[in-house]
Amino acid sequence: MGTEQKVAIVTGASQGIGAGLVKAFRDRNYRVVANSRSIHPANDDDILTIAGDIADPAVARRLVSEGLERFGRIDTLVNNAGIFVASPFTKYTEEQFVAMIATNLAGFFYVTQQAVEAMEKQGRGHIVNISTSLVNHANSNVPSVLASLTKGGIDSATKSLAIEYAKRGIRVNAVSPGIIKTPMHDAATHDFLGKLHPMGRMGDIADIVGAVLYLESAGFVTGEILHVDGGQSAGH
Repeated sequence: MGTEQKVAIVTGASQGIGAGLVKAFRDRNYRVVANSRSIHPANDDDILTIAGDIADPAVARRLVSEGLERFGRIDTLVNNAGIFVASPFTKYTEEQFVAMIATNLAGFFYVTQQAVEAMEKQGRGHIVNISTSLVNHANSNVPSVLASLTKGGIDSATKSLAIEYAKRGIRVNAVSPGIIKTPMHDAATHDFLGKLHPMGRMGDIADIVGAVLYLESAGFVTGEILHVDGGQSAGH
């Protein structure tokens, strides 16, 4: 199999934003390494699916090593997998804390470390981290300290990695969504959730996909936290 096509890794790829990203990259003729805990094999020779928890270092290594073995290169990593739990601070459980740290931080760390190593050998690459607008605008209607703790760390790591690798051909950016219409939000909550945004509506999966694709094509942009949040980060 030739290695002339670009290759993207997408975590959390089985539904919602992740599934939208897989389709969008394939529409751009990228080959894709798609991961989630329960992802099924694809009927597309240019999509390699790898099931497993990215908090497991062995799974993270597989995403990159098997992607390189199958496709010969890794151009882009989208760290989309994440857990969000809204809860009053004192009501969070130890299990929720451990799960969010594992997926949102450890998973990011293990996969990104492997991807950066491969990209550095190539002399090029791009990483996009999916964060949350709540990092920048706390909202008592959606108490979510663990989201701020973990995704706030991702925002800071985005800038740090962008500077560390700026002269080595690797760009690092983030997309910071508001509340997006995905399967995790029951339709009965959409009206309430939409009103949390100054624009008065929830975002669509296509809004986040479009932002990732913009960053993918924006060769002079690195260290950017791109808010796609209906005005939330600008304030109410």
